Amino acid sequence: RMKVYRTVFSLLVLILFTYQSGLAQQKEELPIGSDIPFADLKMTDVSGKELSLNDVKLENGLLVIFSCNTCPYVKAWESRYLKVASLATSQKIGLIALNPNEAMRSDKESLEEMIKISTSMKYTFPYAVDKNHILADAFGATKTPHVYLFDKTNKLVFVGSIDDNSAKEADVKHTFLMDALKEVGSGKVVSVKHSKALGCSIKRVK
Repeated sequence: RMKVYRTVFSLLVLILFTYQSGLAQQKEELPIGSDIPFADLKMTDVSGKELSLNDVKLENGLLVIFSCNTCPYVKAWESRYLKVASLATSQKIGLIALNPNEAMRSDKESLEEMIKISTSMKYTFPYAVDKNHILADAFGATKTPHVYLFDKTNKLVFVGSIDDNSAKEADVKHTFLMDALKEVGSGKVVSVKHSKALGCSIKRVK
């Protein structure tokens, strides 16, 4: 009987250790009200230019979308990126998409593949390499897509998903990001500050 108890106890300890290890590796989202991390860090854009978040930010704020080339969730939402970009521009808010998938950089998430995606989808905004997922780590981003909106004072005012239905735009009931962009553009307090990010896990280098 003691042998059974020891076995059960050992299993419980192993489960607890595994759970705690998972928590330790889990990234925490940047809290609402935080400043833009690494705002002056230069990143390579699909245009060949070196850009920082401060280079992209406009008069009323900055929108950062952690994105990639391969995730089905990104593919489902990607056609909405252009609508988001158009609204952001009209509200004088800069937009940049960042690719943090460093573990796949030599394959499907290479700069060359990013250029192809940007061209085929007719991106009207910068799409840059988040080398070694430095910004994704600083932002606590875990998914692609994962969006972060900052106001004119560089404070985070919204984080999460674009809307509540990646699969079918016609069935969207809550346009979280579009609403937040309009509120930030008009100087209002963002009413919904957080929505759960849905997407593929960021492919980090271990």
